[in-house]
Amino acid sequence: MKKSVLKTVALCAVAAGFAACGGGAPAPQSVEIVPNEAQQKVDVIIGGTLFTSYLYPLENGVAQKDTVLAKPVLYPLYTAKGTVITRGFPFEQRSTPERTDHPHHVGSWFNFGDVNGLDFWNNSYAIPAARKARYGTIRHRSIVSTQNGASEGALTVAADWVNIEEHVLLSEETKFVFTGDENWRIINRTTTLTAQDTVTFTDNKEGLIAVRMDRAFEEPSDRAAEFVDAHGVITRVEPNNEGVNGVYRNSEGQEQESGVWSKAAKWVKLSADKNGEQITIAIIDNKNNPGYPAHSHARGYGLFATNNLGSQVFDKEAPLFSLKLNPGESVTFKHLIVIKTNGFATDEELNNLADKF
Repeated sequence: MKKSVLKTVALCAVAAGFAACGGGAPAPQSVEIVPNEAQQKVDVIIGGTLFTSYLYPLENGVAQKDTVLAKPVLYPLYTAKGTVITRGFPFEQRSTPERTDHPHHVGSWFNFGDVNGLDFWNNSYAIPAARKARYGTIRHRSIVSTQNGASEGALTVAADWVNIEEHVLLSEETKFVFTGDENWRIINRTTTLTAQDTVTFTDNKEGLIAVRMDRAFEEPSDRAAEFVDAHGVITRVEPNNEGVNGVYRNSEGQEQESGVWSKAAKWVKLSADKNGEQITIAIIDNKNNPGYPAHSHARGYGLFATNNLGSQVFDKEAPLFSLKLNPGESVTFKHLIVIKTNGFATDEELNNLADKF
């Protein structure tokens, strides 16, 4: 997306359809990118307040093999009013009881469940050492660049997708562009993966860009549920509807997990009222991404994900998806993560964002 278009779309988000700034539209806020090597993070400050942090687990400059994180993440995420919308576990315990399922669901992340047979999605500290060889890890390598600005900021990072022996399958470069005003926060994420070996992404439901949400965004349910990962590990999720009121909706007008999960759509949104604050988060797919429009891997218990690399796993009538990269070849994915407060985001607003992305 061109810079001028992104600013217009992100910062003039009004019912008129993002046409132009003016007429009392909220002013863009400054963005500051603040690296903190001692705490292994980069803070993103919008309008003088923390929006999110890029967390990368390193120790003395060397990536740890056994840590809470098996990939870099953005954690936590806040609205423009300063309300947290991501789950605290496993980093913090909140006064409102949270679920402690799926310890690999941390903040917002990007990875996949089957790369040359390795599961990058489900890896975490909970995987027994005897089974670790089946999983991959994404190692942060460097902060490539940072850019502060009066209306946007940017962070570019490098990482490697490695196996248990630290052999590199994919080199990653990701650029985050952050914008915001008094109502909106937007992350424009561009991730390029370059193969170091011959690499195949095989049709799998576990992917690709995701956020694990705060309890308010869960979908009310009276039933316990069991979820099975790619290696047969079962996680049981018990019902608990205290403070829960999340509603999924996609660009095709389908709603709730039952209507959204597995469906292809150009965007999916999740809305909830948290302590009287009306909040929407949306993931918008880019037209040039492989697998566009992506299938939704959105679950009622708080997992909000969009998957460009799953097809038949979601729809038995669809062709089997496979993406192969030879050494030196690259693939690029672009996504918007959009967070609105002071009123839920409308279909019209998100359609305008998607059309201009």
